[in-house]
Amino acid sequence: MVRLPLTPAEVERGQRLGSLLRRARGNRSMLETALDARVSPETLRKIESGRVATPAFSTIAAIAGVLGLSLDEVWAEISRPDGARAGAGSAVRQVG
Repeated sequence: MVRLPLTPAEVERGQRLGSLLRRARGNRSMLETALDARVSPETLRKIESGRVATPAFSTIAAIAGVLGLSLDEVWAEISRPDGARAGAGSAVRQVG
């Protein structure tokens, strides 16, 4: 199967997703987060670095759940117009 190249918008959205997940993860280890979400650490690393710009919905949902993010928050953050960002802490909150 041939996969079509990603559009610039898809690449940008993947980078915003990775950034959001890194911020939400905070000081929590990548290994712990990945294992709790039942994904491989390499998958989480690729998503956080933007190398996987369009991860599977179930993967995003699992990671978001572990990090205490709602899917609404994730979508609001990654679907913003170019250059726009949520206010400080609006899409990433501390879960304790």
